Amino acid sequence: MTEAVFRESTAEPRTQSVPLAHLSVELGHLYMEDFEAGPERLREHFAEVRVWVDAVRASVDRRTKRPRISTCFLVDDYFSRFSTPAELIPMVLKEAERAGLVIDYLARESACAVADRIELAESVMHRLVESPPPGSYGSRPPVSRTGWLANGQRTPWTPRSALGEIKGWEPPRETAARNHSVFMDVELWSEKDGRRLWSCPFLAAVWQLARLGLLRHLGEPVLVPTSWAGEDFPHDWDRLPPLTRLTDTKAAFSAYRTCTLMPNRFLAVEDAVRLILDQIDVDAGALDQVATRSAGEGMPVPAAVAQRATYVFYEEPGGASAAEEA
Repeated sequence: MTEAVFRESTAEPRTQSVPLAHLSVELGHLYMEDFEAGPERLREHFAEVRVWVDAVRASVDRRTKRPRISTCFLVDDYFSRFSTPAELIPMVLKEAERAGLVIDYLARESACAVADRIELAESVMHRLVESPPPGSYGSRPPVSRTGWLANGQRTPWTPRSALGEIKGWEPPRETAARNHSVFMDVELWSEKDGRRLWSCPFLAAVWQLARLGLLRHLGEPVLVPTSWAGEDFPHDWDRLPPLTRLTDTKAAFSAYRTCTLMPNRFLAVEDAVRLILDQIDVDAGALDQVATRSAGEGMPVPAAVAQRATYVFYEEPGGASAAEEA
């Protein structure tokens, strides 16, 4: 005999769809130290990026006749705050235009932590599903307690026995290693003065989920673009929308795939981002929507979310040193 199962309709919220472009191109993800270097630094950045944007567009043109491509730019107002939107954004837009580039969407990095009173980073953290290494027996505390996420088995910690015996060293092991391990251990947050400070890789992982149209809160889209109607930008970062639409583009902010153009000093950070993306239990409804729609357009996406994100890392003129988190 089959038993009927009754559920409240509100118990399983429907995942709302979002508009999707074919590709989201990030034209910059710089720290405040880069802006402090002045317009010349931005000029060099956009001049180099322009070369690669043309190549990226040509690649998409080869796959579809009418590509929908949107561009975005991320400003770091989370780890430090330099200048004001009224001073900084016009400078960014001017230097991008000088290089022949248009920024469709501008986002604040702090919005990857909290946007419209929604704790986005906290929500994504609760969706982390660690891949237990073969032979592990639960001795390692969960990521929700430690704030550290690895792609395999860390070097085992073995205390001395009562007789002082010391066991031999064992190397860490990557879970999905091919011939040899490439082991990574990523810090997702730190605690300072009782406040959680999310790491750059974790916020960037949230950012990638948003750009890929896979970020939801109770089934509803988050980081929805707000069109900027005024001429002057505010003098306070908190008065600037989390995600601002700067043009009248018809290409959506989120897309089937992303391409991020940035200096090669960010390579380690983005390696960590991919590790994090591989261990997030992404909203199943959002995944199905993107898979169905991309396949219908003849541009199916990879099953692995991390594989939908591509990068171009360029060498900075003069060998600029890496900017550090504040």
